[in-house]
Amino acid sequence: MFSYQKRLQYPVNIKNKDLRMAKLLVTQYGGSNGELAAALRYLNQRVSMPDNIGRALLTDIGTEELGHVEMLQTMIHQLIKDATLDELEEAGLSPHYAEHAKGLFPTDANGVPFTASYFATTGDALADISEDMAAEQKARAVYENLIDLTDDPDVIGPLLWLRQREIVHYARFKELFEYYNKKLKNTNKKVNNDFNNYNNFENMLDMDNNINTPSSIDITNGYLDNMNLDFTNMMMRRMF
Repeated sequence: MFSYQKRLQYPVNIKNKDLRMAKLLVTQYGGSNGELAAALRYLNQRVSMPDNIGRALLTDIGTEELGHVEMLQTMIHQLIKDATLDELEEAGLSPHYAEHAKGLFPTDANGVPFTASYFATTGDALADISEDMAAEQKARAVYENLIDLTDDPDVIGPLLWLRQREIVHYARFKELFEYYNKKLKNTNKKVNNDFNNYNNFENMLDMDNNINTPSSIDITNGYLDNMNLDFTNMMMRRMF
């Protein structure tokens, strides 16, 4: 069960309208690297985590991402609420106005609507957490790009705070990945044994056929020269 507190995670008080920035900022609301995708991704993936540690972390971060959605909604609203129709049209927001007036709708910066295809669930903890780490890094990069595109301190402050939360989330996911990677090694012994048996089988074939399987070190230590020499010797044997 969620407990809602009637306050933003970080105060948002934008005094100057900026339609250009609103059009860009919406990408972190409904874009592929945005907060709505992150919230749904984590809250969806949490149920298939192997234990309560993973489920708790994804629930906590997924819930916080909903708070980030709320912050972005507030920022975008404050940036456009005092705009005239002429200003909206000049900023290229007339299609948005035609559909939604000054209401919010999750899209990216190009106006592409939000889609659930922005995130995935494999049921594999390591694969899903790898996606989560990448998502946090991409969100951080987008926030840094957005900060570069404005000089309004009322906009920069919340964006800096959101960027920092992406860094924190990445660190927590990295810790969880390392925890599961160590924990799941014991359950993957059969896979590892099968892989080792396969390698042993290939090594036996190589020995039977007198083939020296190269490694990356072998190649740098003259394996190619030896291979050319072996080929020359083979051709000489065929000639005589």
